[in-house]
Amino acid sequence: MAIIGVLAFVVALLLSVMIHEAGHYLTAKKFGMKVTEFFLGFGQKIWSTQRGETEFGIKAIPAGGYCRIVGMSPREELSQADQDRAFVKAGVGQRLIVLGAGSFLHFVIGFVLLLTLFISVGVTSVTSTVEQVSECIPQKVSEVCTAKSTPSPAKNVGILAGDKIIRVDGKSYQDWSDVVAVIRASAGKELNITIERNGAPIDIAVTLASREVNGKVIGVLGVVNKVGTITYGPVDSVARAGKFTGEILKNSATSLVSLPTKIPNLISQTFGGEKRDPEGLVGVVGVARVSGETADTDALTLREKIATFILIIASLNLFVGMFNLLPLLPLDGGHMAVAIVDGVRSFIARKRGRGKPAPFDVELLAPITMVVFVLMAALSILLLTADIFNPIRMNF
Repeated sequence: MAIIGVLAFVVALLLSVMIHEAGHYLTAKKFGMKVTEFFLGFGQKIWSTQRGETEFGIKAIPAGGYCRIVGMSPREELSQADQDRAFVKAGVGQRLIVLGAGSFLHFVIGFVLLLTLFISVGVTSVTSTVEQVSECIPQKVSEVCTAKSTPSPAKNVGILAGDKIIRVDGKSYQDWSDVVAVIRASAGKELNITIERNGAPIDIAVTLASREVNGKVIGVLGVVNKVGTITYGPVDSVARAGKFTGEILKNSATSLVSLPTKIPNLISQTFGGEKRDPEGLVGVVGVARVSGETADTDALTLREKIATFILIIASLNLFVGMFNLLPLLPLDGGHMAVAIVDGVRSFIARKRGRGKPAPFDVELLAPITMVVFVLMAALSILLLTADIFNPIRMNF
């Protein structure tokens, strides 16, 4: 099963790369730019086919892909027929759309995967079905239920294992966590709870017990609920997928900002024998290993394995989309920054009554691009070494 998980991850990664490059390809063609190559991978060519003016193919190293658009630099020598189709000849808005299309589609992939997760596969969560009714409400962790213990409100009113709590004070809640919040805020108060037993609703009035936790008094019903897989309706799923997409993007941005501070820890974990931090940096090999372990474990059901895999791929796409927008060459975000500079220069020239300036020569930034490339390559090698010799272990 582990090899299936790894292969599934590799296929999903390559599909994500293909969709990313398709974003560049389709928008470039839409604006009349000439695209000469569309390849998955780098290095030695394995297979290719010519379709019109574009060569499509696969290369030996499956570490990304590229879409070659003519005229990315004003220095590039082009035939007379291709000069008007050069990338740098397009408007700033068109260039930004072409450059940002790849990251945009990563965001779309992430959202669609999360939508699929909520609407069909489901997420593992505590349900509203009672699994166990407590005998009492212990005031301390070590307390054993006796005749002097605080009685369990649920037991007193006859709530049974298997009952489903469908309403509290006449209001329905889709998430049990929302019911818990109501219960905790109602210490010593009476709530009208509607349960479903054998398909029939039963209304029960119950006065909650109270318990002090971390210096705060909370209400307690005295039930332990089942954990299960929950799916949601279309409208709710869209809202949840959108909210979760935003949370992942926010976390991705935070991770990118803190990335330099995590590198020393990664080095010590890689070469010093320290345990890998599950919240630390992880490379593609590490994620593939996690996918394999997820597929191989007996601690998860098949549905939970699929849900975990979808979450991994969705999170990866959202992170890659965010990372690719960093204003650093050779990333798309770096080229977008250059296009914005061209737009500002053109705007200033118009205001001063001058002609449109020549596009900024991105090759002038080659030394900076090379430094960024070397740093990224070094980090990739470090992550590869860490993922092979000191991998992150999942606690299933």
